[in-house]
Amino acid sequence: MKDNDFSHLDEKGSANMVDISSKNISKRESLASCKVFLSKIAFNKVRENDMSKGNVINIAKIAGIMASKKTHDLIPLCHQVPLNKVDLNFQFDNSSYSIYITSKATTDWKTGVEMEALTAVSLAALTIYDMCKSIDKAIKITDIQLEKKSGGKSGNYNRK
Repeated sequence: MKDNDFSHLDEKGSANMVDISSKNISKRESLASCKVFLSKIAFNKVRENDMSKGNVINIAKIAGIMASKKTHDLIPLCHQVPLNKVDLNFQFDNSSYSIYITSKATTDWKTGVEMEALTAVSLAALTIYDMCKSIDKAIKITDIQLEKKSGGKSGNYNRK
């Protein structure tokens, strides 16, 4: 396979799950992030834990962790990765009525956890939307991205 070839395609261009059997197990970490912009009313209700559906942040955190564990069920050709830890953090920005979500995923395995970290922040953000849509349908989810990764053959990556 040449460097510019897609590893998820076979020689005929059909979908192909990458064979990781010859890869070495190593420590791998990934950090992903996204932003959720809410109305002032919805933002304040989430921040003050005043939503009738419950604690939005705690439920979004659980949703993100659960989603990361199901990444292989959601994304075709994604390997099932034994996760060591997935953690999500939520930072409130009072000036923009936004919540910055980060997810860190770690494993000791043959393939990375970028997709697990990205899935975690995505589903956490969607959970916030779901829990707040009754008072704010204009919620905007932006900037879902990989911030950092370490380990594996491709080495380290840092967005900054």
